[in-house]
Amino acid sequence: MSLFFDVLTAINNPNQQGSVEQLGTVVDSFQQLASRQGLDRAQMALLLDSLGGALQPVLQDQASALGVVGLEGLLGTLAGSGSLGLLQVAIPRPIQREIIQAVAQQTGVEADQIQAMLPQLLPAIIGLLGLGSAKPGTSGPNSLLEAFLQSPPGQSTDLGTVITFASRFLNPPAQP
Repeated sequence: MSLFFDVLTAINNPNQQGSVEQLGTVVDSFQQLASRQGLDRAQMALLLDSLGGALQPVLQDQASALGVVGLEGLLGTLAGSGSLGLLQVAIPRPIQREIIQAVAQQTGVEADQIQAMLPQLLPAIIGLLGLGSAKPGTSGPNSLLEAFLQSPPGQSTDLGTVITFASRFLNPPAQP
């Protein structure tokens, strides 16, 4: 759940990109994708938690090779594109297969279904992590991306939990 607090911190920081509206867009994209794929919220949350755990070391390797600023630039290019070409630049096909197989084993979702979802999942995840980027005209690190990259494995890669809490944050239950 700590990554969700990092999301809220980014939203509340006037020097960072994050806003409640952007968070809502990210949550909606995951919910729409889950609905199109016939997944319920729990299945999607499990898929995102597993995918976060599989993506973390890949992005850590990219950050080591490109630097965090270079990785942030690459991810910024990929966010919202849904382009398979850009996806393969960020995550080479053999690594994509490893990620897909690991997520399939952990979630029970078919590998073909995960592969079909990956071009929509990754830009949405990148959009979520992009909430911590500095606003134009300001400088500073992407605190959310850094939190994701620097967290001990499994402790802050809980993307499904982030989306679950974000959904509750955006749509609080009615008070009796």
